[in-house]
Amino acid sequence: MADSSSSSSSSSSSSYIHMVHRLIEECLVFKMSKEECMEALSKHANIKPVITSTGCVYVLVKVWIELEKENKEFFEAYTRGSHERATEIEKRQRIQRSLHAYIRDNNGNDQLHH
Repeated sequence: MADSSSSSSSSSSSSYIHMVHRLIEECLVFKMSKEECMEALSKHANIKPVITSTGCVYVLVKVWIELEKENKEFFEAYTRGSHERATEIEKRQRIQRSLHAYIRDNNGNDQLHH
């Protein structure tokens, strides 16, 4: 006969993992990286490491890794897109810094004379 507390524990663990899975999917909708997702879920959804007899287990990381295994092509494209977005943001920031420096250095003295 199965121990009801063991069955209950397994069921709650399964529902917790399912919840983490759904939350990760929400992070993906917002184009978050794995690190951003872990930080957001830790801070806003109180997803913390689980202490087990073998040590500290990050359920979030394990679920993310399983999702990557099951959806390899999606995550490859997702990662490429994340890198491209980061590169584009860095490029825009460099342009903005250059423009600010140009304006600061010329202090409006580069006007056309009629």
